[in-house]
Amino acid sequence: MHTLPDIGADPAATTALAADLDAAGFTVDRVDALWGTEAAASLHRGSRVAALRALGARETSPLGTLATLFVLGLPTSRADAAAAFPTAGLDAVVAAGLLRVCGTDTDAAVVEPTVDLRPYAFVDDLGAGSWWIVSDLGELALGHAISEEHVLGIGGATTTLSGLQVPVPVRTVLDLGTGCGIQAMHARRFAEHVVATDISRRALDIARFNAQLNGIDGIDFRYGSLFEPVAGERFDRIVSNPPFVITPRRPGVPSYEYRDGGMVGDALVETVLRGLSEHLEPGGTAQLLGNWEYHWGVDGLDRVRSWFEDTDLDAWVIERERQDPTSYAETWIRDGGTKPGTPEFDTLMGAWLDDFADRRVTGVGFGYVVVRRALPGGTASLRRFERVPETLGSNPAGLGATVARVLDAAAWLAAHDDAALATAHLTVAGDVTEERYYWPGNDDPTVMTLVQGGGLGRRVDADTALAAFVGACDGDLSVAAIVGALAQITGVDEQVLAADLLPAARDLVLDGLLLPA
Repeated sequence: MHTLPDIGADPAATTALAADLDAAGFTVDRVDALWGTEAAASLHRGSRVAALRALGARETSPLGTLATLFVLGLPTSRADAAAAFPTAGLDAVVAAGLLRVCGTDTDAAVVEPTVDLRPYAFVDDLGAGSWWIVSDLGELALGHAISEEHVLGIGGATTTLSGLQVPVPVRTVLDLGTGCGIQAMHARRFAEHVVATDISRRALDIARFNAQLNGIDGIDFRYGSLFEPVAGERFDRIVSNPPFVITPRRPGVPSYEYRDGGMVGDALVETVLRGLSEHLEPGGTAQLLGNWEYHWGVDGLDRVRSWFEDTDLDAWVIERERQDPTSYAETWIRDGGTKPGTPEFDTLMGAWLDDFADRRVTGVGFGYVVVRRALPGGTASLRRFERVPETLGSNPAGLGATVARVLDAAAWLAAHDDAALATAHLTVAGDVTEERYYWPGNDDPTVMTLVQGGGLGRRVDADTALAAFVGACDGDLSVAAIVGALAQITGVDEQVLAADLLPAARDLVLDGLLLPA
């Protein structure tokens, strides 16, 4: 089995390494250009053949060597490896734990990667950025299942949570379960100080190295489980992709540190959510990923709702996906590198399905959790638990701005009863359009739908009154004035029309289709 190396280097060594990566052009675009989009897609599916063929047709270069070592996870000659690190020197990169030299004959020696190190590009509200991220080698490079101490790199959940972070400057942020440190690094772009915790010392070493490699300071890395390292402390924001994967607590079932919190079922997610209130400043927010079980006769979102009872937390939970027990088990067994059709896979499937059956689990939901702690003397004003399996709107910088806007809208709505709402002036958000559908030859639309281009991509069916109301929301007239005008035009009683339109207007404000002027 592959032995996990210790990771670490002094600042001078990481500065020199960064200089070599930069000089080689080790970026997402340049690496993809080495082998082309088709080979990149094939590599994403787990095959290196197309990428190797493309590299074989090129002359050796530092960029090609870096890509071979750290992206493909394959060895190179010592001479090629040394040429890729003219500033840091090969010995320093080996000493940092990123490479190892195999063989004593200098001319015949080969250099192998001990970690995955690849470029990462992103866009947030501060603009475009790029980093280099170290993590552990995956099963393709290893040739076997990953170890239980594996430190995960960049994946779909990474970009989901980083995009979910609220892009509003704050003083302090807690990254709970930092892993390779990527969320703490993103959080630091909007925070003066970040505390990043993990139960894996190896993860903390890698996270610390990643921050150092990319010249990011202001992150305090702490060892410990969940909130233990920050007992008695509060933060303006908490972000977390906790180790929430539901794993049978049975002998022979691997417990991967990056995904398994050691508790039964979804108890870890419940523990994290119940602990937020004690560690958020008044008005502080949290953005997390998680999953929750559906039990026989008990809805999964209702279970999550119960975790917020008797708290001062606003809660917005968005379920993006739901899996049946069999699909869930297959997903996470494959994630650990155990291949279907093997005795090991079948044994693990049996353990997972037995665990789900014993606890009467009928499904597992996955999604986003957004929380805000009330201000002193305040109470929770937002409790929204919904399923949004559809494709989201266009959000190049992620959903963070949408999260901030929804939280602001919820606070605004809580401060405006119907009388205050009637005096408000609303405008239509710039990404809202209207779709109309007609029967052939008919001048009147049969269906009208308000469509949100960004955010969650909401689609709201509208009758004639609601469509006319939204169309008149240009900021000039108050809500009451618009309702009164529509009542005169349609001949509908004004109070009846207001009783219909005001709740709809509240929903549209909360969803971001209408904005307070």
